[in-house]
Amino acid sequence: MDEDNGYKIPEDIYIEREEPLVGVKRKRSFRGSLVSYIALALIASLIGGLASSFLGPRLYGEILTDPNADKYAHASPVNIYTNDSIATVSAVAKKAMDSVVGITTVEEVENFFSLPQNIEGVGSGLIVDSNGYILTNSHVVADGNAKSVSVLFENGDKKPARLMWNDSILDLAIVKVEATNLPIAELGDSDQVEIGELAVAIGNPLGLEFQRTVTSGIISGLHRAIQVSRNNIIEDLIQTDASINPGNSGGPLLNSKGQVIGINTAKIKTAEGLGFSIPINQAKTVIEEVIEKGSYQTVFMGISGMSVEDYQAALGIKLSGSRGVILLEVAENSPAHKAGLLNGDIISKIDDVEIDNMAKLKKALYRYKGGDKATLTVKRTNEEVKLEIEFTQSR
Repeated sequence: MDEDNGYKIPEDIYIEREEPLVGVKRKRSFRGSLVSYIALALIASLIGGLASSFLGPRLYGEILTDPNADKYAHASPVNIYTNDSIATVSAVAKKAMDSVVGITTVEEVENFFSLPQNIEGVGSGLIVDSNGYILTNSHVVADGNAKSVSVLFENGDKKPARLMWNDSILDLAIVKVEATNLPIAELGDSDQVEIGELAVAIGNPLGLEFQRTVTSGIISGLHRAIQVSRNNIIEDLIQTDASINPGNSGGPLLNSKGQVIGINTAKIKTAEGLGFSIPINQAKTVIEEVIEKGSYQTVFMGISGMSVEDYQAALGIKLSGSRGVILLEVAENSPAHKAGLLNGDIISKIDDVEIDNMAKLKKALYRYKGGDKATLTVKRTNEEVKLEIEFTQSR
């Protein structure tokens, strides 16, 4: 067993992201030690300067009131009888089906001869606002690199979409089509999910010919962490044994009330019934702000750094007993500078959230808005100090 960022992951395990490609199957895998040499080129740019690339919901954010809650009252009522599992699944599917969409993309990549080639992809999405806002996975839209995105609705309509926001680290994205009065999904509270509850997935496994396929199972685990690429571990995931296949990406995981509790993102290829969904509460803040302001920005901190583990590997040194993010540069007059942070400091916590690497630091920033304050736990030489930082909005 290898350890990475505090998680134990089997040595021989194959993680398959629910890649949306048709004709070209993309697989991302890892084997053996998760600790690998990471080039200094990966040293992060200023967090504030790249705030738009931190792209993602507040991983530990507060649960906001759903801005569309008043619209649910106008929807056709669907009676769900939770004492009958078959009837429940049928009612859940009926309630949510028209809010699930197919998403097709065209991405330009270089072929073996370094010539441009268009690759088509397909995934799933979820209507979260009646004016055309759709939540999906970042990898469904090629992490923001898709040349074109189209949305296919249940009634057969197909509309072009534009990318409003995406987060390749947390694997979430929002696209928008020009439409009104669309049927929206009811968002649940993923913090209330319990192991053993009914789980229903809707999506487009293996392509649009099987669009809006319904599968069911249970919630089989919570707070899971999986490594989807060499440098990214997605944390706090919901695990389900409801069948999830390529093309299900971006589709909803629903509870017995027909409420969305997660967005399907990945499965483990070498085992049956191990699928993973991103808790919907992680996306609520972003959804609200994108609908209100047209974009989402994290707060500005003003540092560049890298994980202590990568720093040690890159320089061939050993820092005794240290985990966290080591600061390589603190921007002048930034919130970090005003808080008293110095080059060489190691940030190990932001409030109660442990920080092991830059990805986790970026995710933690989604908890905050401009003007919010936080307590940083910092190791400076052999001393641990507490510093208060006041965040400003990203520039």
